[in-house]
Amino acid sequence: MHLFLIFQEIFNIQYSLFNFHYSLFNIFFVPSHSKNSFRNMRFKEEINESYTMAEAIKEAQRCLHCKVPQCKKGCPISNDIPDWIHELKKGNLGNAISIIRAKSNLPAVCGRVCAHEKQCEGNCVLGKKGEPVNIGKLERFVADFDSDNELTHEDIAEKTRGKIAVIGAGPSGITVAGDLSRMGFAVEIFEMEAQCGGVLRYGIPEYRLPKEVVAREIRYIEKMGVVIHRNTHVGENITVESLFAQGFDAIFIGTGLSKPKSLEIPIWQNGRCISEGEGAVKCSDLKRIRLATHFLRRVELISEGFMNRDELPVDEGAKVFVIGCGNTAMDASRSALRIGCSAVDVIYNKGIDTMSALRAEYDDAVKEGVQFRWWSSISEIHVDDNLDITEIVLETQEPDKEPVRQVLPANNIIFAIGAIPATRIVRSTSGLENDDHNFLITRDVPYGMTTKKGVFAGGDVVGRQATVVHAMQDAKQVALGIAQYVDAVKLLKIINE
Repeated sequence: MHLFLIFQEIFNIQYSLFNFHYSLFNIFFVPSHSKNSFRNMRFKEEINESYTMAEAIKEAQRCLHCKVPQCKKGCPISNDIPDWIHELKKGNLGNAISIIRAKSNLPAVCGRVCAHEKQCEGNCVLGKKGEPVNIGKLERFVADFDSDNELTHEDIAEKTRGKIAVIGAGPSGITVAGDLSRMGFAVEIFEMEAQCGGVLRYGIPEYRLPKEVVAREIRYIEKMGVVIHRNTHVGENITVESLFAQGFDAIFIGTGLSKPKSLEIPIWQNGRCISEGEGAVKCSDLKRIRLATHFLRRVELISEGFMNRDELPVDEGAKVFVIGCGNTAMDASRSALRIGCSAVDVIYNKGIDTMSALRAEYDDAVKEGVQFRWWSSISEIHVDDNLDITEIVLETQEPDKEPVRQVLPANNIIFAIGAIPATRIVRSTSGLENDDHNFLITRDVPYGMTTKKGVFAGGDVVGRQATVVHAMQDAKQVALGIAQYVDAVKLLKIINE
């Protein structure tokens, strides 16, 4: 244990020196508009601190290493939790991360944003009478320690089994690419954005998931031999057919949900409804109404200096109303407070027991000052001559109570009510079909294959929407389906020769 503590102190000193040099870099080299994009920079500060070495080992020692581990049963990807915690408490961090990476391509991400309270920690036997083992924080510690110190290096498998194209570098695409690369496939990712990560990069705020953590996981995938083509739009720059023409044996589509849903709420100006009839003004016409994913993306781009602060029409001191009560709504509401809004209210047409947000995310939002209005909806939006929002009419209808109508001052509204897939790839690909909700249609054998032979899909784009780890769970099954398909095609070709 004394050796661990000495090693920890050396690590902490190195980490402090790194932060010192990083601060000097920011002072002298980062453009002023990047440093001062927002006056309130709290959204850049990660909210949960990591363990020290001594704290991590002490917490790991609480694990009972159950013969039938319920924590593993609660994990969607069946991570071998007791095994890597056992290695951690002995100080074998290299073994610990190797066990984790055998099941997860995004350990540092999952350690931060997984729904631990509902999954691994929620099933820990210690939680029945006390506090469960803090599995998420331990996973984060092991993953960060490994990356910071470059303890382990992936053995790169020879890429002789086939050639796979992956469209989209979100959680699903990264998982498929990583798993197939380990199986001996040559994998290339085609990503439309300049940065990889999808929702991890642009949809989860910096204070919950630092973008350097995402970038670090992407770099690890690249070290495994995965090739990434950024700023590449499949359906525009290239097509599914052209990818097959390049010699790819199979294609995976993991493009997620890129078209946020909106609402149409009556808009009133000077006592007259202007959202009906000729020349009607819709919610999408009001610059003070934003979609949550677009809002979060713009906040992120401004924080990194890629956009100016005035390109986000949510002013400091604004009164903001967020419609919806999932984790995206929590992220949007907390981000709005962090950029200087004076008041943020979340509006939900049901009660607290039916919200889809994690209870921990809700609790954190309440602690930070977000207000919640249950059983409520906006029935009218009032605007001035410039179409800027001035008021909303809020109607509350609690069960077994008389409805209440309130007129409240407002400046901005953010919609956080879900999204649907884009249809760009479907439109440009013959034989590829989607359902009435734009989700791609897939089959069970081989798992994940669409209506077009050799084209697979998984995650949000096929309607299996859930958390990051659920997207990974589905993607791992699709990766096996792709491997089975390619192997079968090659075997049939040999037989028929």
